[in-house]
Amino acid sequence: MIHDAHVHFFSPRFFGALGAQLRLPEEGRVASVLERLGWEGAASAEALADRWVADLDAHGVGRSALIASVPGDEASVAAAVARHPSRFVGYFMLDPTTDDAVSRAGLAFDEGLRVMCLFPAMQRYSLRDPQVHAVVEAAASRSGTAIFVHCGALSVGVRKRLGLPSVFDAGMGHPLGVNQLASKWPALPFIVPHFGAGLFHEALLVADLCPNVYLDTSSSNRWMKYHPGLTLERVFATALDVAGPERLLFGTDSSFFPRGWNKDVHTSQKAALDAIGADAGVQASIFGGNFARLFPEGSGTVTR
Repeated sequence: MIHDAHVHFFSPRFFGALGAQLRLPEEGRVASVLERLGWEGAASAEALADRWVADLDAHGVGRSALIASVPGDEASVAAAVARHPSRFVGYFMLDPTTDDAVSRAGLAFDEGLRVMCLFPAMQRYSLRDPQVHAVVEAAASRSGTAIFVHCGALSVGVRKRLGLPSVFDAGMGHPLGVNQLASKWPALPFIVPHFGAGLFHEALLVADLCPNVYLDTSSSNRWMKYHPGLTLERVFATALDVAGPERLLFGTDSSFFPRGWNKDVHTSQKAALDAIGADAGVQASIFGGNFARLFPEGSGTVTR
């Protein structure tokens, strides 16, 4: 069974937030953003959750992460998880520099969300900041939580399509900052997406040092262009050698409709694993087993 550890939940509130940044009139704002993008929306978070379930079913995908893709959209993902608790694991984006970050994190966990997502390049903070440690401590104090930390190159395609600026600081999103956090909270799983998104060497180093660090394989991994001659086959072979098959989490980075679940990512990653001779057991762990082990169905807990 395939489980996807990286799916964005582009809710009506998400599109509304983008429309507000574009200074569109509140009336019809979501529809205006969708028209500019040429995408399809949903009337509610629950309706969008239903559409994702139907699309996952069509592709033979069992369960997936759902990521609230703007800070403050926890309620949308919580509604989706409540509607389909056997299918979704809720992730939420948090800006730890806000005054209410710790209380917001607690409320999100109370609503059934399991994974806190940190984007230090986006909100421009250091992973060594005491405010970051405060929200990670809030997660560590709860059972069944994990931390997702986006490192390396960060590009938000929907913002580019809408002409919105993305003033990010890639220097803030360094995997070595994850090393400090994962070492301080060794019982808390940390997930680094996209194999470190260009900082592959550093992500591998941290995964080697910290057995609670997982690498997610999501997206097209275009960051490989920063490493001349690097192939997806070599990425998988090296990651398997360093982190082992038990700490790689398959993901697609799927996000919008009508495209829906991005089957091409699974096809290319399976082809790469086939090419390096990864056996059925290894592939089963990557494509679903590790996600199922981290997020046991129905338990609401994370198991390392």
